[in-house]
Amino acid sequence: MRISWQIRTPAICVVLAFLIYLPLSLQVQSPKIKAMVGGMLIDGFGSKPVRNSVIVIDGKRIKAVGQAGTVQIPAAAEIISTEGMSVMPGLWDMHVHLMINGHSDYAHWDKKYPPLFESVIMPASAQQLLLAGVTSARDLGGPLKASIAVRDAINAEKIPGPTLYVSGPFIQHEPYPGAELFRWGVNGVNDARAKVRQLAEAGVNCIKLIDHDQMTVEEVNAVVDEAHKHKLTVVAHAHRPEEIRRGLLAGGDCFEHTGLATAPEYPPDIIAMIRDRTARMNLGPLFWCPTIEGLFNYEYTRDNPEWLDDPSWHVGLPDSIIADIKASIQHPDQLAYFQITPTRRPTLARKFQQLKESGVVMLIGTDSGIPMKFHSQSTWHELDVWVNKLGVDPMEAIRAATYWPSVLMKVDREVGTISEGKYADIIAVRGDVLRYINLLQDVDLVIKRGRRYK
Repeated sequence: MRISWQIRTPAICVVLAFLIYLPLSLQVQSPKIKAMVGGMLIDGFGSKPVRNSVIVIDGKRIKAVGQAGTVQIPAAAEIISTEGMSVMPGLWDMHVHLMINGHSDYAHWDKKYPPLFESVIMPASAQQLLLAGVTSARDLGGPLKASIAVRDAINAEKIPGPTLYVSGPFIQHEPYPGAELFRWGVNGVNDARAKVRQLAEAGVNCIKLIDHDQMTVEEVNAVVDEAHKHKLTVVAHAHRPEEIRRGLLAGGDCFEHTGLATAPEYPPDIIAMIRDRTARMNLGPLFWCPTIEGLFNYEYTRDNPEWLDDPSWHVGLPDSIIADIKASIQHPDQLAYFQITPTRRPTLARKFQQLKESGVVMLIGTDSGIPMKFHSQSTWHELDVWVNKLGVDPMEAIRAATYWPSVLMKVDREVGTISEGKYADIIAVRGDVLRYINLLQDVDLVIKRGRRYK
């Protein structure tokens, strides 16, 4: 019997989603005692790699870590050879959008696909991230019900994906037309607090603040204060100078993007504010996701679009959606989304360096899901640009995708490094990733909480 991919009702979508994930779930190995033996271990703390390493995994957690000959391997353990491989913590991507998959026309996407967000599209995005070695991710800006449902289904191991930390809807002055499902406007201080409370009570992990230069200072302060009362971090956009100023004054915890359009650098007053904040060590680090690779790589992609045909971004999506996405990016040179990018790109290195020199802790985040930015590719692209275009030390870049995200999300006692007692979120690639960071484009082994997914 031929199955049609023409999806007509949410109920059918649920069935199709189950069918899509069944083959992978059958391949996933149940947790038991495993021993990863022989690889070069990069544990996430930044110290010298451990050669000829041994990692013993018991169930979901790491039981022992060390070198061959110093760690006892249980007789019943399944041996996983990592000879010739770099072994490291599972990656984090701190800025993803599961509800979009690289389509270039947001108005079309936001009108046609909301009924499929929870049942098909967001699970497909999550699966693609996991297979790319991303075992934890922060989803910033999505419909509340779907975000919570997909996160919880992953945590319950009903569907494959990274451990998700979700913001639910953006908080802003006024939602964009047609985007009210995942953009919530605020009108006054009381409303700002009420919206944050509603998100907190629904169980979100953080609050996403955008366009707050269009809000009153009092509203911005209310959002941040209410979020902190509920022990939620506030993630603030940094596209425009006043967004950054208001976000810093209100006490935002993490800032997103390398903004200011074509301005050559950040204004002196903003750099002074950042330096003042990072110097206040009692507040902890100030975090920043530059989300820089999409801007760096656009012109190359425009002129060399062959890699857009990589089928890795098709995983979990029905043929009808794949065809829709392909049609929308058929002419990369004509996409309105990127027309200003060639004039922005020359400013990025300077702004990136300013942020580093100002003392912020940089995090790997990609804006994955925006036009031509696929969940199966975005994270390694960001790491590649950091190392090979911006001169970041590979170990520093890896820590920005492993250790530091876990610190921001206050789960560093559980994940983020390969340490005894922590969850076994581990990936491995053939070769030396500290010399060739782009080896991460094809992760050979993915283990999340003791289960092997690849």
